[in-house]
Amino acid sequence: MARPKKTLQTPASLDELRMRELVAFTARTFDTAFPSPFGALIVHTKTGKELMRGTNAVMRENDPSSHGETRTVRLACKKLKRPSLVGYTMYSTCEPCPMCMANALWARLDRVVYGATIEDANRHTLQIHVSAVEVARRSDMDCIVEGPFQRDLCNTLFDDPRMQKAFKKRSSAKKNGKRS
Repeated sequence: MARPKKTLQTPASLDELRMRELVAFTARTFDTAFPSPFGALIVHTKTGKELMRGTNAVMRENDPSSHGETRTVRLACKKLKRPSLVGYTMYSTCEPCPMCMANALWARLDRVVYGATIEDANRHTLQIHVSAVEVARRSDMDCIVEGPFQRDLCNTLFDDPRMQKAFKKRSSAKKNGKRS
């Protein structure tokens, strides 16, 4: 009896799989004290093997630099015991802000694939309006930036009622001079 032929996944289908996994992982924060729509995943560019994933922890760690992408790069470099992520790709549920994109460049990531845009995120939270492509273009370091990819899916993280409740709570706390 002949065995069915294995079909190889195309890079686009692997990207879709990775982004779907990342969205599901990030959505798990909605059931915690510090929900966040910002998640990142780093995988080996050639094999697709997962190295590290993480979410935004700005509120949890009281650290304005603790964005999902930056945290994930830090954790991945620590795991590899080196400051370089050459040979790796990062997926992000949202377009990296200038800080996160600069961090990706310094880490020498091969590629960054993002979902929602900075403009999408700005509907809910403050943003710096410089695109990831622009930051990469103005750098001496090479990194392919692709996105928006699976934008609608990633925007479900921002639009989730639990996240909307958290955004509202943070917004009212700021107006009252309190931190949430």
